[in-house]
Amino acid sequence: MKTSIARKVSMALSAFFLMIFLLQHFAINVTSIFSGETFNNLSHFMGTNFAVQYIMQPILIFGVVFHFVMGFILELKNKGARNIKYAKNNGGANSSWMSRNMILSGLVILAFMGLHFYDFWLPELKIKFVDGDWSGVLEGETGLRYFTELQHKFVNPIRVAIYCVAFIFLSLHLLHGFSSAFQSIGANNKYTRALSKFGMAYAILIPLGFVVIALFHHFNHC
Repeated sequence: MKTSIARKVSMALSAFFLMIFLLQHFAINVTSIFSGETFNNLSHFMGTNFAVQYIMQPILIFGVVFHFVMGFILELKNKGARNIKYAKNNGGANSSWMSRNMILSGLVILAFMGLHFYDFWLPELKIKFVDGDWSGVLEGETGLRYFTELQHKFVNPIRVAIYCVAFIFLSLHLLHGFSSAFQSIGANNKYTRALSKFGMAYAILIPLGFVVIALFHHFNHC
């Protein structure tokens, strides 16, 4: 019992950590809509700052891996209990689609992260650690390259569609995950309703914001 509670609490804490990172990631990316220069400067700072590169980035990678591994473990542990319960009751009547399909939305998000790493993170690693170029300058030009690279990635409509679908699944994942995380740490009090509303707003607005960013750069670069 204690082990099960510990797993749920650790899962919740990793979820909070990733939600904070997602908000920070969105805050930087949304500047690309208003100012390419601001986006370039912020991206260059994040991409060259020692603390970000060698402390926060490894912690983030560990947090992502831990969250997904722990999610799969909890899903497997709970599957048997749910099967027994659903043999007597209609599972769909007792829980939402989102809560029953967290593993599905999680897998879609994981696959999307693989694409996102392929698009941005791996090329960045090659430029900095293989080519040894930490300047951030676009080859052959004087300006920083980040904004131009971002625009280039969203030219292909298929990639944009994949991004949009992935963020829809992220929204579904967050709609259940946010409230579930607070329940796991025992945050059921007079603020529960307010937290629920905040969680719903976060789960809808942040993924929607990323969709807007992708569509904005697609239609403005075609």
